[in-house]
Amino acid sequence: MGKNEKKENNGVNHNVFNKIAVINDMTGFGRCSIAVEMPIISHFGIQCCPVPTSIFSNHSGYSSFFFQDYTDFMEPYVTEWKKLELKFDGILTGFYGSARQINLVENFIDEFSRKDTVVIVDPIMGDGGTTYSTYTAQMCEKMKELTKKADIITPNLTELCILSGVEYREDLSFEKMEMLCRSLSDTLKKDAKMVVTGIKRGMYLCNYVFENDKGTIIRKKSAGDTRCGTGDVFASIIAADAVRGVEFTKSVKKAADFICECIKESDQYGIPKTDGVCFEKVLHRL
Repeated sequence: MGKNEKKENNGVNHNVFNKIAVINDMTGFGRCSIAVEMPIISHFGIQCCPVPTSIFSNHSGYSSFFFQDYTDFMEPYVTEWKKLELKFDGILTGFYGSARQINLVENFIDEFSRKDTVVIVDPIMGDGGTTYSTYTAQMCEKMKELTKKADIITPNLTELCILSGVEYREDLSFEKMEMLCRSLSDTLKKDAKMVVTGIKRGMYLCNYVFENDKGTIIRKKSAGDTRCGTGDVFASIIAADAVRGVEFTKSVKKAADFICECIKESDQYGIPKTDGVCFEKVLHRL
């Protein structure tokens, strides 16, 4: 849908359609990060504009990979967007390799956010009770600061515990989870929403939605083992729906259902778990 905005840049308007800026790494193979986010966001009729933080031939879950840090190029890259006077309806953040990168992302949000821009922070720091090896205590603190700029955050259980400063427990009760979410929400923007993702409870995989000072548990029978990139699939759907004005809990259910379909399809084709989910086969169902 078009927007009635004032023409800029000598009569050229670059802000006709909805756009989401995605700040994440670019991985050529192994369905994750920008390579997943672009097609899913585009599927919803929204332009996806990537800001690469690094370039991978394939992600680090493989035995070897090519890697190029893009930190030094991020500022001149974004400077060109300023010249074009780009405006974004959404900003989605991802995985970062240094405190400096998180600083650059904070600056980007300050520069490009408008009153109606939806900021979605996926505070990627760890999983299974363990912080990722590349994440320092300083970076975790910087990520806490970044969440304060968000309208929506999507931590897993490990990341909720890191953000809350409590010890991780896999069997953390939903009552305790609600207490942590309520306490964390006091540090966030007013009316910020959150969903705690990928909570294992027996044969179920749950998501815990917290908004308007109350929690909702969304249960889904586990479709199979965890695969690379499913968090990026989830965040992409949440971001696109937020820009489209879809109700948050409905969006979370949609994302959970879609990921289950992706996992089932990937298992059926015998896709290696490192290769992520073959979402391409079921994208038309979104």
